[in-house]
Amino acid sequence: MFEYRVRVRYADIDRMNVAYHSRYFEWFEAARTELLRRTGLDYKTVEQQGIMMPVIEAHCRYMRPVHYDEMLQIRTFIKSAGRTRLRIEYGVYGEEDTRKRADGYTVHCFLTSGGQVVRAPDPLYDILRTDQK
Repeated sequence: MFEYRVRVRYADIDRMNVAYHSRYFEWFEAARTELLRRTGLDYKTVEQQGIMMPVIEAHCRYMRPVHYDEMLQIRTFIKSAGRTRLRIEYGVYGEEDTRKRADGYTVHCFLTSGGQVVRAPDPLYDILRTDQK
């Protein structure tokens, strides 16, 4: 499991002083990027090898609101890594009030830069399988 910290910015909140729902997907993306970097698979390197990992499914369940200036922990882990798909899960927690605020997941497929679905190359697949929970 990887923990990514983020502070809720003023630009993240709506008129009701609650984080706007789409911001969670931005936080998921930032946490996912750092999770993959920690495994040695930053997006830039993977894409230089001709592999793209687009999001093909995304879900977020909102449980408790988050507000301006709160520090959050986004707990991220690889739930499953198959040959053509990858599922990453996220939990959003407050740092001071440690109750879960939201959870969600994203599903990714592996594509060539030309848009063809491909099997993950062995080195990529091996790293993802090793890191999965």
